[in-house]
Amino acid sequence: MNEKNNTSHVIPMAAAGTLDGLFRERVKRTPDIVAYKAYNEQHGNWRDYTWAQIDRQIARWQAAMEKDGLQAGDRVAVMLRNSPEWVIFDQAALGLGLVVVPLYTQDRADNVAYIINNSGCKALLIDGQEQWQALEDVAGEMRSIVRFLTVNTLPSAGSDARLQWIGDWLPEDGGTTRHLARDGNTLATIVYTSGTTGRPKGVMLSHTNILSNTEAALSVLATGHDDIFMSFLPLSHTFERTCGYYLTVMAGSITAYARSIPQLGEDLQTVRPTMLISVPRIYERIWGTIRAKLDEGPPLRKKLFLLAASVGYARFEHAQGRGPWLPSFLLWPLLNKLVASKVLARLGGRLRYALSGGAALPADISKIFIGLGLPILQGYGLTETSPIATANCPANNIPASVGQPIPGVQIKIGEKNAVLIKGPNIMMGYWNNEEATRAMIQPDGWLNSGDTGRIGDQGHLFITGRLKDVIVLSNGEKVPPGDMEAAIARDPLFDQVMLLGEGKPFLTVMAVLNADHWQKLAAASGLNPGAADVLRSKQTEKAILDRIAAQITEFPGYAQVRRITVTLEPWTVENGLLTPTMKLKRAKVMEKFNAEIDGMYAGH
Repeated sequence: MNEKNNTSHVIPMAAAGTLDGLFRERVKRTPDIVAYKAYNEQHGNWRDYTWAQIDRQIARWQAAMEKDGLQAGDRVAVMLRNSPEWVIFDQAALGLGLVVVPLYTQDRADNVAYIINNSGCKALLIDGQEQWQALEDVAGEMRSIVRFLTVNTLPSAGSDARLQWIGDWLPEDGGTTRHLARDGNTLATIVYTSGTTGRPKGVMLSHTNILSNTEAALSVLATGHDDIFMSFLPLSHTFERTCGYYLTVMAGSITAYARSIPQLGEDLQTVRPTMLISVPRIYERIWGTIRAKLDEGPPLRKKLFLLAASVGYARFEHAQGRGPWLPSFLLWPLLNKLVASKVLARLGGRLRYALSGGAALPADISKIFIGLGLPILQGYGLTETSPIATANCPANNIPASVGQPIPGVQIKIGEKNAVLIKGPNIMMGYWNNEEATRAMIQPDGWLNSGDTGRIGDQGHLFITGRLKDVIVLSNGEKVPPGDMEAAIARDPLFDQVMLLGEGKPFLTVMAVLNADHWQKLAAASGLNPGAADVLRSKQTEKAILDRIAAQITEFPGYAQVRRITVTLEPWTVENGLLTPTMKLKRAKVMEKFNAEIDGMYAGH
């Protein structure tokens, strides 16, 4: 791809000024090229939308917002799956000087009510009947709301007079789009971080925070009109919002909205994107599916696959200047034809890059995909950093690292190996929470990420753990739970893992088993998987502890798991054990399984 042509239509931050100014500039420069692709359920096909078409819709939404009396500074919330309507609502609000509060579609009703009340939102946009039914019981608590809006029609009017379908709310014509003149340092959005303990905090991000981050990201990875982004990570996640939305506006790239995670495989082959943005869980799932098929197939096929990945990764290291040329490279055309190209074809066959962030991607999984010819670029950041702080670039990609600081951002290692971040992307603070802001941002402007790390010879950042996320056993030995949990989860028997042992004499594990792999283990161990108490039997515990031990051989001798409690019921957002960003609520899991945990430590 011609990089010069690829970057010729990028809009500089200085020309944009604000996030809605960025969209206005894009419409002015390339009104008639395709901006978005979305699946039309009614007609059963993919539909294209140009920048100018979206702009006309933005004007209609702004006219309706003005009619409802919304004024600059007011907060409005969006609780939609990724779609053109999400963008239209966001841009309409930003152009009028409103502050957008994104919500996760799967969040619990009580959490939504808390966020609405804490931020004082005056409008909430939802999808339709299913979401309204989930929220209806708490709608009366959301007193600041003047308008509940639904994208889809409702079978009945509903019990709340504030509820309206956008088809009845929008005027036929909105005239021209409005762009309130203001400083880039004005508040643009409040993003509530889904804390694993306590209530979420509202991260205040300005237009400049996000625009500076978008511009810096584009300087690391050039994209343009000929790139198609597949969007499926929720837009309420700042990683997707910055890189899969504002970045595509700045670059003039196309965004295609996946229908759902279950349909992602089909959508990838239909749309054939060139860019993919995801959290590690998706790459782990893809690899898990591949691995299961390899385990069930003939041994030769597995050997051929692993050879292709190994040779491919050695070629990558050679291209990066870190490894020698090897005679095995001569096998690559054949290995590519037999293995690599077939795997990549399942992902559409045109992916130039895959971006990973939001959590640590195991280096061994990254190496598999890179070896097959899909360059995964891992980055690092927080909602509070808009979100990117570091990123690997194509020419200097070290998979075990999270990359180097992006332009304009500084990284240093502070006390207790804390990763400190400074730059124009640092949040304005937490909404109505000065105490939490002071705890996060030092007087000299450095933000304490809460993560620990080290900086390598080439300036790459390696995340080594969490400042507070360390289990201290009663004998004083320290164990990083994240590392051990990731090691245990390499075994496909485990869908979810939580390590315990704070202040205790030994480590224990709570885990959710994969149903299919549990059936296989039970059969191999002579157990009846349907028996009432089979998951609590000593024979089951021994079989599972053996599997865990095989995964944690690289850890110190004191870091041994002595007891386990397992279940087949997943930990989800709906049952309150995961945050909307899929982080484990350890305190909630411990509360739910309090009796079982006490049982594991009985007599000690």
